[in-house]
Amino acid sequence: MRILIVGAGEVGSSIAASLADAHEIVVLDIDGERVESLQYAHDVLALTGDGTDLDDLIDAEVERADVVIASTDDDETNLATCGTVKTVSDAFTIARVKNTTYLETWRRHRGAFGADFLVCTDLLAAQAIVRVIDLPTARDVDPFADGSVQMAEFEVPADSPIAGQTVAEADRFDELTFVAVIPDGADCAEVPRGDTLIEGSSRVVVVGQPPSVREFARAIDPDHAVDEVEDAVIVGGSTTGALTAELLAERGITPRIVELDDGRARDLAERVPAATVLSHDATDPEFLAREHVADADVVVATLGSDERSLLVALLAKRAGATRAIAVVEQPRYVDLFETVGVDVAVNPREVTAEEITRFTRERRAENVAIIEPGGAEVLEVEVDDESVLAGRPIRDVVEDLPEGVVVGAITRNGEYVTPRGDTVVEVGDHVVAFVRANALDEVTSKL
Repeated sequence: MRILIVGAGEVGSSIAASLADAHEIVVLDIDGERVESLQYAHDVLALTGDGTDLDDLIDAEVERADVVIASTDDDETNLATCGTVKTVSDAFTIARVKNTTYLETWRRHRGAFGADFLVCTDLLAAQAIVRVIDLPTARDVDPFADGSVQMAEFEVPADSPIAGQTVAEADRFDELTFVAVIPDGADCAEVPRGDTLIEGSSRVVVVGQPPSVREFARAIDPDHAVDEVEDAVIVGGSTTGALTAELLAERGITPRIVELDDGRARDLAERVPAATVLSHDATDPEFLAREHVADADVVVATLGSDERSLLVALLAKRAGATRAIAVVEQPRYVDLFETVGVDVAVNPREVTAEEITRFTRERRAENVAIIEPGGAEVLEVEVDDESVLAGRPIRDVVEDLPEGVVVGAITRNGEYVTPRGDTVVEVGDHVVAFVRANALDEVTSKL
């Protein structure tokens, strides 16, 4: 597949890096230094040019592109790029936007702006935050099969009841499959066997029905697990913060929003009437004590500044809050935040890149979640007549697939099927599988 990416910033570069091994990638950006850097770093054709300039698009051979991804940091540039592309190409166009108004317009009129698909960075970040809030102790959560299957990633505390157990010993949950184990410091995820040891500080990735995943979440860290989040504090009235508050309110949770700017606080009170909005500086320890932030089930820092978000998250943890989640604008800071005490760091650009990536898996993947480090993926496919899975038991299929593949879940006519060696996969089934990075190209062509 030939993919043209307009914009070589953090999102565009991340997408290019993840797709370069399997596709023909062309990147167009107005910054010559950025183009040169990308050309040396990855196996891509990088060109200097403007995605809204028809001549530059033609120079990039846009008419040959199967997919065009407009991923600059400017909404209007991305939308104009998609509209320009459609004048000379039948490529599938994807635009990245931050303004939810554009997304709402596009949803009412599919194809508006010349975009076949829109991804909203702030909304995707808010949805990722709320999924993690919904599953206490999880680092990452992604829904599959219309929500009937969940993938969740957990870090195993050193004092966890399952630390030191083998996968076989820990695998005592109905309708749950261990699909990956990532030892502390490892550069890639391992496909677990029954005798794989789960060590403290390692990470595990499981796939299963939501009730079983929740039961596992409680078991992995009983001291910090709560059945339901009741008290959520959002610090920072950014767009992501406001969207997070709205999504929590839809779930029956009354969030508290702390916003320093009085005018913005008033706007938030009108926008999210279910929320309690406080206009104050959240870095004030006396304020945190007075508002009982120590009693909060979760504190979300979305201040738009990585430094301030880190400070607030750490102050909340120090005050006694159960969990702290921070929005991190710079991807390189994600590991740092989690190392120094933030429970989960969410980078909107990484979330956006993951959403866009799923459209490049030969258009067959229903959903994709990227597992770091190593770039492994959990993906969902609908089995058709040409799939190597069709009509065969899973144990027989394994011989035709490369190492590094685990079938984690199956849904059939909306019903969950626990995958076992003798489970026969049928046409029309939705299969959720873990695939290591080095096997992705081969596996996606066979499933």
